Amino acid sequence: MARRRFPALAPLRVLLVAGILALGACAGSQSVISGKEEPAEILYNRAMGLLTRGEGNDATRAFNEVERQHPYSIWASKAILMSSYTNYAMNRYPEALAGLDRFIRLHPGSRDYAYAFYLKALCYYEQIADVQRDQDITRRAMEALQEVIRRFPGTKFARDAKLKYDLTQDQLAGQEMSVGRWYQRSGLFIAAINRFKTVIDKYQTTAHVPEALHRLTESYLTLGIKDEAQKTAAVLGHNFPGSEWYQDSYVLMTGIKRQAQQADSSLPRRSWWGRAWNAVF
Repeated sequence: MARRRFPALAPLRVLLVAGILALGACAGSQSVISGKEEPAEILYNRAMGLLTRGEGNDATRAFNEVERQHPYSIWASKAILMSSYTNYAMNRYPEALAGLDRFIRLHPGSRDYAYAFYLKALCYYEQIADVQRDQDITRRAMEALQEVIRRFPGTKFARDAKLKYDLTQDQLAGQEMSVGRWYQRSGLFIAAINRFKTVIDKYQTTAHVPEALHRLTESYLTLGIKDEAQKTAAVLGHNFPGSEWYQDSYVLMTGIKRQAQQADSSLPRRSWWGRAWNAVF
């Protein structure tokens, strides 16, 4: 079978050292499963040797054999985690998740407990699809990342989980915007408004908020709800004065083209935006 290159194993250095350095000479060319009882250390080291050579399927079988022959040993808990990692590295996410859930349930006192939660979050995170598709897996990734942040604050796993959590929020906001634009193009302005409001209310820290405010302004104007359009545009102008969406909403509300804004320096700087902001707030 073709050998596979695996992601870096840095988070699992302790497991690697325990197996490879202690019994490095034993990995050799023995079969994956010999059919006879063997010491846990030798079984585990054989599995690690297979993993480092990129032989993922055989490595998984070998890790499972460690647990089968020595279910109550410390090597069994390490084997469960390494088998899960191997499945994750081979994009076999359901198998990886099943193993990680079992590790978390059986070994709450393990020093690798935080890593198991982090790896579980990665299994969901790396399955996130584009914004045009169902985002259930994105929501699961968010929940798993939140759990890492909540349970293990201050760790490197929590720091990375926070970055990935922000990206998942942006993903969900992007889907809301995609659906909202479709509603807007289809003339379903109330439905579009609801989608754009969701972005503003639930995903305030994402990059989609300026566009959502502009699309809201467009939709309100199309429906003839000028007061709401003015309020929304004022919020956009106050919070994102340098954005392209600010410029587009300015044109919508004032009728002044961008070129005219730039050419006529006599136009009051605060004119419409200032009056709108004061009127609203």
